Amino acid sequence: MSTSKTITFTLFIATLLSSCNAAANATTQPLFPAILIFGDSTVDTGNNNYHSQTIFKAKHLPYGIDLPNHKASGRFTNGKIFSDIIATKLNIKQLVPPFLQPNLSDQEIVTGVCFASAGAGYDDRTSLSTQAIGVSDQPKMFKSYIARLKSIVGDKKAMEIINNALVVISAGPNDFILNYYDFPSRRLEFPHISGYQDFVLKRLDNLVRELYSLGCRKIMVGGLPPMGCLPIQMTAKFRNALRFCLEQENRDSVLYNQKLQKLLPQIEASLTGSKILYSNVYDPMMDMMQNPSKYGFKETKRGCCGTGHLETSFMCNAFSPTCRNHSEFLFFDSIHPSEATYNYMGNFLDTQIRLWLEA
Repeated sequence: MSTSKTITFTLFIATLLSSCNAAANATTQPLFPAILIFGDSTVDTGNNNYHSQTIFKAKHLPYGIDLPNHKASGRFTNGKIFSDIIATKLNIKQLVPPFLQPNLSDQEIVTGVCFASAGAGYDDRTSLSTQAIGVSDQPKMFKSYIARLKSIVGDKKAMEIINNALVVISAGPNDFILNYYDFPSRRLEFPHISGYQDFVLKRLDNLVRELYSLGCRKIMVGGLPPMGCLPIQMTAKFRNALRFCLEQENRDSVLYNQKLQKLLPQIEASLTGSKILYSNVYDPMMDMMQNPSKYGFKETKRGCCGTGHLETSFMCNAFSPTCRNHSEFLFFDSIHPSEATYNYMGNFLDTQIRLWLEA
């Protein structure tokens, strides 16, 4: 069976199982005691709302328009993002709060929070340009979280929760967009993309080891999506009126993901008691782009907000026209997937996580 057909079949089975188990999920024990999230806007549930310096915020409509309260929350899509969807599927909680949100309840702390920041990357230069909370700085927030958790449940129980929590790391695209492709500030230092990939992966390696030193043991690390198929990247390539995916950038993503898949088992082998899962986002997204009708998508080359070619963050706002049916668009803005896409991704990765736990 081809990779594309296998992925489609897996998504179908995952969706079917998810539907069958929906009633049972309400009373099912969570698969992890908590969820802890690090990364960029693909998983940021609103930390940038409370970080005044940052450029990228999503605390205005049309972001959040399909959330239960129809209000923007800082999530860069029309509804829930991957963080919330995977937490729901694993029976942990419905929405994952940002750590910087004031007045978080003890229960929210105990079941996990998000430390991610839109515009962040593994490369510190990325976060300097966006004024985001860099991925390398997010463990500082995590240390504050640990202190609060210990004050609630005690030292022993706190470390038990952290040891068994699902840790999600999702970052990377900003590094390549802001330092290599669209603004080539790293090209003098790294004339070949392979060298910059190795630099980024070393930073990722450092992050995983730091989180391990703080007690994290069960870690899921996301690979790159098909970078050349992001609407903003199609727009950045001049004379691309037909909006083809940029195949070189996609090949770069594949190479990075191959390196990451090779690196993670090496890290796991060197960290006693760790379990590290590679999160494959490239293949499911590519399948959605190549076979949109299977997923109910009618548009895959532009976002739902505005023209869909360039708008994101403050450029996608209450004055921007939006598509009529959000679930027919793979992307909500020029970079970020729609809630419908995140749902399909959640189905696929939920299956991966459950198989990983059984292994």
